[in-house]
Amino acid sequence: MAGNLTREEARERARILDVDSYAVELDLTSSDQTFTSTTAIRFRCSEPGAASFVDLTAPTVHEVHLNGSALDPAEVFDGERITLPSLRADNELRIVADAAYMRTGEGLHRFVDPVDGNVYLYTQFETADAHRMYACFDQPDLKATFELGVLAPADFEVVSNTAPDVVREPAGNGTAVRWHFPPTERMSTYITALVAGPYHVVRDEHDGIPLGVYCRASLAQHLDADAILEVTKQGFDFYHRLFGIRYPFGKYDQLFVPEFNAGAMENAGAVTFLEDYVFRSRVTDARYERRAETILHEMAHMWFGDLVTMRWWDDLWLNESFATFASVYCQAEATRWTDAWTTFANVEKAWALRQDQLPSTHPIAADIPDMQAVEVNFDGITYAKGASVLKQLVAYVGVDAFFAGVRAYFAEHAWGNTELSDLLVKLEEASGRDLSHWSREWLETAGVNTMRPDFEVDADGNFTSFAVLQEAPANHPTLRSHRLAIGLYDRTDKGIVRRGRVELDVSGERTEVPELVGTAQPDLVLINDDDLTFIKLRLDERSLRTVVEHVGEIAESLPRTLAFAAAWDMTRDGEMPARDYVRLVSANLSGVGDVAVAQTLQRQAVSTLVNYVAPAWRAEGFDLLATRLRELLSSAEPGSDLQLVYAHGFADAARSPEHLSLLRGIYDGAIEVDGLKVDTDLRWTLLRRLVAAGAAGEAEIAAELERDPTAAGERAAAGCRAAIPTAEAKAAAWERLTGGDLANAEFRATLGGFTEPAHSELLREYVDRYFGLLGEAWAKWTGEFAQTFAEFAYPGYLVEEETLRRTDSYIESENPPPALRRLLLEGRAGVERALHAQARDAEAAG
Repeated sequence: MAGNLTREEARERARILDVDSYAVELDLTSSDQTFTSTTAIRFRCSEPGAASFVDLTAPTVHEVHLNGSALDPAEVFDGERITLPSLRADNELRIVADAAYMRTGEGLHRFVDPVDGNVYLYTQFETADAHRMYACFDQPDLKATFELGVLAPADFEVVSNTAPDVVREPAGNGTAVRWHFPPTERMSTYITALVAGPYHVVRDEHDGIPLGVYCRASLAQHLDADAILEVTKQGFDFYHRLFGIRYPFGKYDQLFVPEFNAGAMENAGAVTFLEDYVFRSRVTDARYERRAETILHEMAHMWFGDLVTMRWWDDLWLNESFATFASVYCQAEATRWTDAWTTFANVEKAWALRQDQLPSTHPIAADIPDMQAVEVNFDGITYAKGASVLKQLVAYVGVDAFFAGVRAYFAEHAWGNTELSDLLVKLEEASGRDLSHWSREWLETAGVNTMRPDFEVDADGNFTSFAVLQEAPANHPTLRSHRLAIGLYDRTDKGIVRRGRVELDVSGERTEVPELVGTAQPDLVLINDDDLTFIKLRLDERSLRTVVEHVGEIAESLPRTLAFAAAWDMTRDGEMPARDYVRLVSANLSGVGDVAVAQTLQRQAVSTLVNYVAPAWRAEGFDLLATRLRELLSSAEPGSDLQLVYAHGFADAARSPEHLSLLRGIYDGAIEVDGLKVDTDLRWTLLRRLVAAGAAGEAEIAAELERDPTAAGERAAAGCRAAIPTAEAKAAAWERLTGGDLANAEFRATLGGFTEPAHSELLREYVDRYFGLLGEAWAKWTGEFAQTFAEFAYPGYLVEEETLRRTDSYIESENPPPALRRLLLEGRAGVERALHAQARDAEAAG
């Protein structure tokens, strides 16, 4: 993982430097490997005579001029930094370099569309990759204005943070044109941007803001720009009311780009998105909901992150947690997805709970000593737990006070950098509450509390006592203060409905709830009703029986999701036999009308079968789940979202010859399911399962790729080829993965097929190869590739004690860097949890 700026280096550089401006000129016409990058920087130094450095990763540096004097690149450039000696109070730096196009999704990424041969470029600079395109002081608290000139092919659209004031000015011999983008407001380097290529664009305007939606030309027929713009306009209207400051960056472009490594990136005024959000096949409304959340998340960053920016990556959570909370709040209040908090509990919160129980868990306000540490910190704590805690804080201080504090924070710190304390001061002023204790409990400690009810009932079934018990793990023993609600639910002829609710503050090991004394015991006691706080929920015996037998009858989506989540968490913790969770999902899935929840339950049931059930029951469990999903697929409303969900779920669960034969029939068209359109993406899903099971192979893959000769088709084919269950296919996939020739998206697809869990015996020989290559990959590969390989090639597919021992041996003998050690410990924890759950499941089976 090359390059690693430390926090102390950044602090020292920020202490003595103040950057005024960047003027960057790029020539994108000279080569398909490199581009010319000329950077002029004006900056001040508070200690004249001191030395510092500027960041640049480039194959060649031609010129370095500091204050009119030429410096020898051979002496001052080490491949990642240029030393700047004897600085003056006011400095001018000019650097001319050949920078490299990337295929890793970092820096300036270059992609060639296999459909039409068009070239597309886009930048991805978070956390610190702007210096792959231009020389810069690449840290968030050295803000400056940014001016850009670009020489590009004549058919290119070119987009940056500001609207261009020069568009396609003839240059050179007529095959190239020049674009110019005037200086931005002061911003951090990681949110500067360049997107270039023959992109298709749809333009609009809303409330005085010019809007643009972009995608590759070959995807234009699938771009539903109207739906994207509808959410965009709803978001602007809502945030303008909520934040009290108008959108600060002029125009607003949203660009769907190929081979993106994440969901999206909040470049100021030029947001980039994973182009999988341009739906080329039919998807469920849950996918539209997730796209809307992503759109609103990135828009919230325009204020929280771009206008006001963290000083250092310790406060990354301030960016991501706030954007996650704000986007779901906006969805629920201003769009058609009024049940967005259900999805949040089902997706984000489940992610946070899983992350918070790993050995690598950390406080929300994390300690980030260097860039390697932050790159593995884009996790469920930073995004989802932080957002859950903000949701709780809103309940604690009141929604009006919370956003009054946020508005004051934006007003005071616009265009600047802040730390956590700056936000807390404004929230305290607005709410009148001292938040220091809350911050210590929730932001500065790690781990999740478990809540369970403790009560007694009399002969008539009424509570004679009721208390909430709070527990904390031994290694993170903090007992926190919570604001939560307790819901009482009864079975009725209208389903399981809530008849009572008590809201209260909980703290310490035991909190009495006198309001419930004398109340009749319900069929379901749901602690943390309405999902007000961040906890693990446990059910009493009667409530658990209600959930296991009748969870699908719960009338409202959020309490039903919370009940399912409690059962899932108990399964992962080995408190509930894993096969019981598979039976629970199989029996109750028909009562789940929420598409996103149904998708999650299916994925969790498959994960349970792969990881947590005793191996001896695995085949029976897959047969049970697949049989039920096949029944639901047949009985679902033709053409409905749930029908499509069941089709994908059946493909994931199919293992037996009978089910694979049905799957093959659907794929071939020999079996028709009324209303189910077997389109391009579904065909790849079906084929992937058939290939992994040995029921299809290279001939079918090649034929499918001929039907779908697109970038998405190439990725799907790569994943399928790596999933062929033969030693030869695995060897070929490993060679591709380690040969250094794959682009990022194909690398991930190949890795996913290679590590198919059903192929664990075929993969046994790659354990030593993984650990043998790991150190070199971490040292030499880019951060994105090194982290992806370390995490997803880890031999978690072998749920054995030997995997634990092999991991421990590597850590002890090699003493890997902290960020790599963290990823290994996370992988190890997954295997350890699976071993515990499998043992519990086997024990329950007798």
